[in-house]
Amino acid sequence: MLYKTERSVSLTPPLKGSPVTTIAASPGISQTASALRRLYFVRFAFAIVWAGVTIATAKEIGPLAVALFVLYPLFDVGAAIYDLRSSRATGSPTLLYVNIAVSLVTAVGLGVAGASGVPAVLRVWGAWAVVAGLVQLIVGVTRRKMGGQWPMIISGGISVLAGGSFIAGASADNPSLTNAAGYAIPGAIFFLIAAIRLGRAAKGK
Repeated sequence: MLYKTERSVSLTPPLKGSPVTTIAASPGISQTASALRRLYFVRFAFAIVWAGVTIATAKEIGPLAVALFVLYPLFDVGAAIYDLRSSRATGSPTLLYVNIAVSLVTAVGLGVAGASGVPAVLRVWGAWAVVAGLVQLIVGVTRRKMGGQWPMIISGGISVLAGGSFIAGASADNPSLTNAAGYAIPGAIFFLIAAIRLGRAAKGK
């Protein structure tokens, strides 16, 4: 018998005590996955373009190079705000707030460090890569059930290691910003993989 309250979900009433949360949660997870998928595609495109422009112009530190390095964490702030609004119903937003705060501080820090030279920029950039990578890794772990998060977890771990290398590289005889700019390319690839893998969850499958 088809119960009116269930519409087309089930042909029989749910058993007493049986869980029904999976059916109720699916639309929310699907919507969040769809929003994150769009965000990851945008982040992939931005990171690839940013890396190409920055590698070509950051051989020597100057106003343009500093502006580009400041732009990246600011874009990260915008992405975190979009993520926050899209995923509020599926998890705790605390880490995303942390990400926003850290990226804002980093943008200011990079602007100030630009006046001190390449080593100072690398230290600020490296510290941000470590913290942002940890946040990305932890957020990815908390979203495992959604699917498509292993690329984000791996990318977060790589970001932590890369950040440490940037900080260490700041003490080299001739530190360069080129490797720091290239850091965005692996991240972009992982965003693309995650976006593709989120396709099933976005369709509610």
